[in-house]
Formats: sequence, C-alpha cells, structure tokens
Amino acid sequence: MTRVSQHFPTDTAGLPESHPPEVLEPGDGGQIELRIAPVAKPISGATVRMLAYNGSIPGPTLRVRQGSRLAVNLINEGDLETTVHWHGLRVENRYDGTPETQRPVAVGESLTSHLQFPDPGIYWYHPHIREDYTQEMGLYGAIVVVPGETDYWPPVNRELVLILDDFLLEDGKAAPFSRTVTTYTAMGRYGNVFLVNGEPCPTLDVKLGEVVRFYLVNTANTRVFHVALHGARLKRVGGDSGRYEREELIDSLLISPSERIVVDARFENPGPVTLVHRTPRQAYLLAVIMVGEEPANPSLAGPFEQLRTNADLAAERDRLGPYLAAEPDRTLALVAEMNLEEPELPSDRLVYTCPMHPAVSRDQPGRCPECGMKLMAAAAATEYVCPMHPEIRSSQADRCSLCGMKLLPARLVEGATGESHHHHPTEHHGPSAAPASPDATGFPGGIEWEDDMVEVNRGTTPANMRWKLIDRATGAEGAAIDWRFRVGDRVKIRLVNEMDSDHPMQHPFHIHGAGRFLILSRDGAVEPNLVWKDTVLIPTGQTVDILLEVSNPGRWMAHCHIAEHHESGMM
Repeated sequence: MTRVSQHFPTDTAGLPESHPPEVLEPGDGGQIELRIAPVAKPISGATVRMLAYNGSIPGPTLRVRQGSRLAVNLINEGDLETTVHWHGLRVENRYDGTPETQRPVAVGESLTSHLQFPDPGIYWYHPHIREDYTQEMGLYGAIVVVPGETDYWPPVNRELVLILDDFLLEDGKAAPFSRTVTTYTAMGRYGNVFLVNGEPCPTLDVKLGEVVRFYLVNTANTRVFHVALHGARLKRVGGDSGRYEREELIDSLLISPSERIVVDARFENPGPVTLVHRTPRQAYLLAVIMVGEEPANPSLAGPFEQLRTNADLAAERDRLGPYLAAEPDRTLALVAEMNLEEPELPSDRLVYTCPMHPAVSRDQPGRCPECGMKLMAAAAATEYVCPMHPEIRSSQADRCSLCGMKLLPARLVEGATGESHHHHPTEHHGPSAAPASPDATGFPGGIEWEDDMVEVNRGTTPANMRWKLIDRATGAEGAAIDWRFRVGDRVKIRLVNEMDSDHPMQHPFHIHGAGRFLILSRDGAVEPNLVWKDTVLIPTGQTVDILLEVSNPGRWMAHCHIAEHHESGMM
C-alpha cells in the first residue's frame, strides 16, 4: 500500500520548468483554458516544486474589454481539489469559486466558468481551497479590463502588470505545508524571498521620458508592501476597481494582500531606477528599471503633469453626506483567540512573555503593554543569550558585549530553526527607510511588517489560534453571520479591528462579488480620495466605515485576505 505523506510534495524530478507568463486577449465571447499542474521553478539558487496555471508563475495575464464575456475551462492536474475565485469581478454567484456556491474541481477533472467584466481596472484570479498552500505555490494571475471609454485613463506609452509576492524558502525547498492543517495561523506565512512577476529582482527596460502604467497586484499570503520608485515620479490613478476620484502625485504607496493599485510612472533621467519595499526598519530591492538614452515617442510629459478629477467619483462624494452622519447598518469586529497550552509546572516556575516583545516579562497572565497581545506562559528562563552571537550568555537580560543587542531568553533563541525573517536572502539595497514612530499598538502605522515570533507562529494552527469575525449586534461568528440585503441597497458597514484581542494585527478585509464599496471614513476621518474597492486594509486598533453597493444576488463570502487567517476561521 502506498503511504501518503503528511506534507504536500516537494520533489522536482521530471517536472517541466516554469516559463514566463503570456498575455491572452481572447476577445468578446472567446474561450480559454487554464491548466493547473506542478512545475520546477528556479528561485534564488534553488529549484522548487510549485504549481502553475498553463506552466507559468504567475499564470497568464488575461486582457479583456469592459462589457465583454469569456468562458474559462479549468483543468486540474494539481495536488488537491480546487476552484478559481475571480477576485474583484462582479460575476454571477455560481462562478464565484468558493465551495459554498460551486462544486470543487477534483484532481483529473475540469469545469468551465462563464465570466463578464462590468468594471474597468485590474483584477486577479486564485484558488479558494487551501488558499494558504495553493496561492503560495504560484496559483495566481492578473486580469486587465480595458475601459470602454477611450479617455478613462490618462495617456501612457505602455502598460505593465507587476505582481508582488514573497516566498518562504527553507533548505532549498518551500517551507513544509501539512496536507491536513494550516500552519502559521497567528501572523500568516511571511516569505524570505521577494518576487515580482514570479522572479527575484527582475530587470525592466524603459525609454527616456517614457510614461508607463503599472498595474500592481499584491498576491502575498500575508505581507503588506510599502512600495516606492527611487529615481522616477509616480502618479496614482486607480485602485481595486477603476480610477480614483482625484489623480495625485505620490512618493510611495501601501498595498495589502489582494489589493490592486494603478500608478503611472515617468522616467525623466537615464540610468537605473529601483523599485523598493520600505519598512520602518529598512528597504528591500524588488526590481531594477534601466532607463535608456533613447527618448520615448510620443512625449507625454504634459499629460503626465495634469492631475484630473473624475466626475463619476466626484458625484459619488456628493451622495455620501447622509451615510457619513448615519449609524452603521452592520458592525463587524475582527478578533483573535489564542489558546496555546501552558507548561505543566508550578506557578512559581512560570513566566509570561510576549512573543513579539520578549523583553516584556511578567509573573502573572496578562497582555503586552507594547502591542496588546496575550502573554504566553513558559518555563522561567535561567539563562539569556544573544540571537546574533549565541556564545554570549548571561543569567541576566543584559546586552551583548559584541553587538549591543539585548539578550533574550535562551528558550526563544535556541528553539528557533531557520533564519529570522529579518535576514532575508534578498539583498538589501538603497537607503533604509527612516524609523517610524510606533502608534498605540506598538507597531508603526498599526502594521506588522515582519514575522517577529517565527517559531511560535510556525506552530500555530486553527486548533490553538482562531481568527474571528463577530457581528456585534447578534454575537454571531463567521459562517453563522446571516446578513440579508437586496440588490440596489447601499449598506453602511463598520469594521472594527479590536485591540481587546489575543493577537492584535492588521487585516485586509475582502468582500466577494456581491458588489463593490467605497471607504467612508477611518477612525471618523472622512476618506479624502474615493475609489471603488473590494478589499480594505484595517490596521491594528482602527475602525473603518465602508458603503457597500449591493449589485449581485446570491450567497457571498467576506473574509480576511491573509490566507492563513481565512483558513483559520476569519470568514
């Protein structure tokens, strides 16, 4: 009898090597095929077994026109049953790609979805069964919906899709995935290699003075990207589902898992330009753009300087007054419940510490004063060690004599395996970002930029770490929440990322194709620039009011788009 491994396969023997994604332009009424199958992909000196649509990571970019229709035949030759969710598209409910509304496609089977594209902009597709595994393994691709209006977007010389991702590489393979349970459910799976269109630090070529439209998509399981383009100018023109109310010049942009942002970039000087991810600690190189000497033709310098106000979103703002003043129709709380087992020791031999801030130590249960996280019980430390220089030890929480780092309890340091996520194999280029001031949550901007509790996070599963969505009016949780609306309703929903939670953390909250929404306010401050959304990032401790425009009948899902949070109940 063949023994089935408890982990998904990692062997690359005999697999075809992945290739760059193609652009498919099927036309109205066309049909395409998406085939899921394993591939061998080179990443940072290793060859990794991954999953691909049509042999490429990312999958093919679909380029379709607004108002068109398309049939997509999915063939599953992967590792487990699957679906395809058409993220952000207002499709018919039966093609939404969740097991609630669609039969999963078993290995060896196929299924055809019929799609329509009512809204211009940038969208994407991915599985919705064991999303933590399949999405990390490469099953994602972009959809560009070309507007029906010829002047919907400002003029550009060309357009490029940039899909941002990270990947957790350990010992030349993907960090293990269990077949039966999702891990890393506390914080999600942060990668240690950054990918742009499936490649670590690709190089792109542009012409001098060229204006390029970048469609940015964040497909990472967990990571929020803070993106800047050193050496070029950026103009933000669009978001999840179409254009912004006002175009504006920006220095950087924040994009959480599943969000999309549309920016135009003008390259005014020859030489290298760097695309970077900036955190409060440092900056990471994502890609290099080489600007040549040959000038772009035509020159679009004049149109690039124009910052347009779009009448359709300006009209929406005029309609928002009554909703801003009204109480919410629904209130949804985002909460964590962590139940890690305590060691079987007398209470006088226990110490309670914060996995995020190990210097916080108490002799009684409680919450961390830095971040609000529930303190974890462990055997009291008798020795402290430097994470950077393990030979430096002390009976006190002193500082390392070699590097000055604060010594940590030996159990935290010696229990760790693999590299900390602060030591990415990705080379650190460019100036470090200036340290940001922590807010009341203990994290700059209410966002956790890295995995600061690697071993604790690795060992969390839905059995000991539950993420919850709670209807504050009824107390119902998750799938038991029964909200009923009618097509044409406009519903004000208040989303509260509660600090009274065992692990406060940011959440990218996504609503499937029931409709689209506008952000009304954040902590009572009116949103200054409107754009139609399907995902909103809610930092730790923040309250966000949204206005959902209900346009599609059926049963729809809403969830956190950190894949491990979704898999552990946050839907």
